[in-house]
Amino acid sequence: MSTAGRSLELFFINGRPDGMLTAEVFNWTGHVLRLPRTQLKQALQRPETKYTGVYVLLGERDGTPLAYIGESEDLGERLRSHAAKKDWWDTAILITSAANNLHKAHVKYLEARLVEIAREVGTMPLDNGNTPPRSSLSEAATSNMESFLETLQMVLPAIRVDMFLNKARPAPEMAESKPDVPPGEIAFIIQSERTGVNARAILKNGEMVVQLGSKGRREWVAVPHNYLRLFEELRSAGVTLVKENHQEFTQNYAFSSPSAAAAILNGRPSNGRTDWKLESDGRTYEQWEADELAKDDT
Repeated sequence: MSTAGRSLELFFINGRPDGMLTAEVFNWTGHVLRLPRTQLKQALQRPETKYTGVYVLLGERDGTPLAYIGESEDLGERLRSHAAKKDWWDTAILITSAANNLHKAHVKYLEARLVEIAREVGTMPLDNGNTPPRSSLSEAATSNMESFLETLQMVLPAIRVDMFLNKARPAPEMAESKPDVPPGEIAFIIQSERTGVNARAILKNGEMVVQLGSKGRREWVAVPHNYLRLFEELRSAGVTLVKENHQEFTQNYAFSSPSAAAAILNGRPSNGRTDWKLESDGRTYEQWEADELAKDDT
């Protein structure tokens, strides 16, 4: 089933990609403000910081990523408090409505759902203690908040907040070791006797979905790299599990690029365009892509 496109408007308040920005979607009542802690004083002068809403604090503690999710009827005052009492965060995400028409029960519901989702995804440790209970809303209000969340989960990854993005993909029932590939999907493999890597991925909807049971290197074997954090996060979340001399995927998991998927399997930065081979005939991903593009030119 096709999904209609949505229009996202990002406004870089200071003209800098790492500064404050707002995010809004056409025909959505929500409003998102991302602010670095270094600009907290300037942010507190903005009207939306006085609104009722939910917020996410992002940072690190002892080198480990950490987040905190909360709600407040005055976001600015709550941020002032956290600035004094929490020293680990360096970015805040404020989620309100443009007309400031969220009330206490709305934001308590949103807070609870965001904590639930973050814990279900499991890639970002939370500084929250327990998962807060959902507030009691009418059936209509609950439906409205779930619709609000659905759009919010599209907006947040666009501003580099991926902790609510579930990249697990359902495995087919009665899955075989090499099930048939549905039309429109392409199967790729990485196999190496030397390293023990034996993995299969399906290219689907622009994502490289590494399949349940795929085997990769047990440890990261290269110098620290951006993918090392993802390697560690997936293990911490149980997406990969150590088994004897390798790690194994416990679920189908989607990566945004062939190289990201290859790096996690190989335990080092990898060129996924040459590492992944078409299961049907052994062409590399790069060769297959070139051949597909050539078809369009004929």
